[in-house]
Amino acid sequence: MPIETETRYAGLWRRFLALLVDLLLFCVLFLPITRAVKGVWIMAPGDHRWVKGLLVTDRLCIVFLIFMFLYFVLLEGLVGATLGKWALGLRVVCEDGGGKPGLARSALRNVLRLVDGLPALNIIGVVLILRSAERARFGDRIAGTRVILV
Repeated sequence: MPIETETRYAGLWRRFLALLVDLLLFCVLFLPITRAVKGVWIMAPGDHRWVKGLLVTDRLCIVFLIFMFLYFVLLEGLVGATLGKWALGLRVVCEDGGGKPGLARSALRNVLRLVDGLPALNIIGVVLILRSAERARFGDRIAGTRVILV
């Protein structure tokens, strides 16, 4: 006879702390890279028409955001947790009780961070997490994922 356990969904503060850990780790790892390439073109000359007029620091910010997006998508999609989530005992799972969400769901939930962040300070995401029994932000609801305690 299988033992049924109640799923424990991650609350706002634990999710916030996991994000903070991820951001700090990412900045510590990315900062030396930005120092090494400061003043160097990120893209080949002639291949920068769409970013004409941007400074190198602006390009580094774009690269930073792309790498950060990939960090969240790859780790949550393939492993089920970023380093911050892992450290705080959180996992991203499919809402149907399945395992890891996979790359498509992970990409969708992370793209929708933009909606959760509206109008400012992640108000939509915070309200949805606090008002939902499953503690699901907009990105989780649309992607069919949940963040749980393990």
